[in-house]
Amino acid sequence: MKVIHRTLLLLSAALLYAAPVQAQSQITLPRNSPFAGGVQSGTATAEPIALTIVQAVQRALEHNLGLLLAEQSSDSAGAQRLDALSRLLPSVHGTLAEARRTTNLEAFGFPLGPGFPRKVGPYNVFDARIFLSQSVFDAKAMNDNSAASHREEAAKHDYRGARSIVILATANTYLEALASQARSAAAAAQLASSQALHQQAVDLRQGGIVAGIDVVRAEARVSVDRQRATARANDAQKIKLQLARLIGLPIGQEYTLINNVPPVPDVELTLQQAVDQAYAKRSDYLAAVEQLHAAEATERAATAERFPTVRVTADYGAIGLTPSTSFPTFNVMGAVDVPIFDGNREKAHAVQAGTELKRRRAELEDLKAAVYYDVRTAFLDLEAQRQQMDAATRGQELANQQLQQSRDRFAAGVSSNLEVIQAQEAVALATEQAISAEFGLSVARALLAQALGNAEEALTRAVQVSPKP
Repeated sequence: MKVIHRTLLLLSAALLYAAPVQAQSQITLPRNSPFAGGVQSGTATAEPIALTIVQAVQRALEHNLGLLLAEQSSDSAGAQRLDALSRLLPSVHGTLAEARRTTNLEAFGFPLGPGFPRKVGPYNVFDARIFLSQSVFDAKAMNDNSAASHREEAAKHDYRGARSIVILATANTYLEALASQARSAAAAAQLASSQALHQQAVDLRQGGIVAGIDVVRAEARVSVDRQRATARANDAQKIKLQLARLIGLPIGQEYTLINNVPPVPDVELTLQQAVDQAYAKRSDYLAAVEQLHAAEATERAATAERFPTVRVTADYGAIGLTPSTSFPTFNVMGAVDVPIFDGNREKAHAVQAGTELKRRRAELEDLKAAVYYDVRTAFLDLEAQRQQMDAATRGQELANQQLQQSRDRFAAGVSSNLEVIQAQEAVALATEQAISAEFGLSVARALLAQALGNAEEALTRAVQVSPKP
C-alpha cells in the first residue's frame, strides 16, 4: 500500500491578531485521499463541544478512513500468512460414519459361478477414524510462507506509516483551523481600525482640517477590509469542516477549538545521522525492504516448483458391522511427488516472479534516494524558515511603528490619510508574513520529523497520545 507521505505540524503559539498563510513546505491531503475522510460516529449535540488537539488526534486514530483501511490491509496480510503457514503444519480431521450397504461381488472381481449370490447385503458398516497429513519437504510451500511473512511485516509498516500520517494530518488541520480563526480575528480587527479611521476622517473633514478625498479613501479602505474579513471568516469555517470530516465527528456537530498546543522541539542531528535514522525508522522504506524480501522468496518458490515434495499420510480408527463389534485398523503411507511436465506453468511463474523482483529492487533503490533527498530538503527548509521567522518578526515591528507614526501625522493635519492607508496595508501584509513564517517553521520541523521516520514519536510526546505497539 502506497501511503501519502507528507503533512505538517505544530504551531508553537497562535498570535493574538494573526494567522498563517500557506507555508512553503506545506503538502495537503488530496480531496479524494482516504486519509481526508472519516467514519462518522455518535449523534450531534445541540451545544458546541470543546475539542482539544489531543482529543482530535485520538478521535482520528479511531475513525479516520485511511487508517481503518490500512488496519484492514494489515489484518488481511496476517490472514494470508496463516494460510501459507497451514500448508506446512499437520492437517488432522476425523470422520464418524455408519452406512447400510449392498455390494455387487462381480463388479469387484468375484465371479463366484452359478449357485452363488451375485450380491451380498444389505449389511451395516460402522467406521470411526482420524486422518493425519503432514508435509515432510515442500520447498515451494516453505518459500511461499516466507514471502507471506515478509508481506505481513510490510503491511504492519504501512499501518504504522498510516498512523503517522493521520496524526500529522489531524494536528496540521487543527492548527490550520486555529490559524484561520486568528486570521479572521486579525481581519476583524483591521476592519474595526479602518472604521475608526473613517470616522476620524469624517470628523476632521467637518472641522475643515482635511479634504474630502481623505474621507473617500477611508471609506474605500473600510470596504476592502470588510470583504477581507468576510473571506477570512468563511475560510475559518471551511477548515473546521475539513477537520470534522477527517476525525469522523457526527454530521452537523458544532465545536470550538482550544489553543493549548505545545511547540515541537528541534532535532539535534547531523545530516548523516539524520539519514541513517531515516533508513532505520521510515515506515515506507522498511515496508519496501520487506516487499523486496517477499519478492525474493516468491522467486525461490517459483523455482522450487520443479523440486520433489515428500508427504506422510496416516489414519487410525475402528471399523465393523456395529460399534460394539468394531476393531482398530490403521494405514500409514509416505509419498514422493516428482514433477515431470506441467505445461510450462513453472517457467511462467518463474518469469513473473523475476519481473516482480526487478520491480521491487528498482522501487527500493528509488525510495532510498528519495529518503536521502527528503532529509536534505527538510534540513534546508528548516534553516530557511528560521531565517524567514527572524525577518518577519522584525518586519512586523517596523510596520506597527510605521502605522502609529502615520496616524499621528494624520491626526495633526501634517499629512493626508494616504499614508495611513498604506501603513495599514503594510501592517496587514507584515502580520500575514509573520504568521506564515511561524506556521512554516512548525511545518518544517514536522516535515523533518516525517522525513526521519519519527513523526508519531515527536507528536506523541507533544500531544501525549499513546502510540500503538
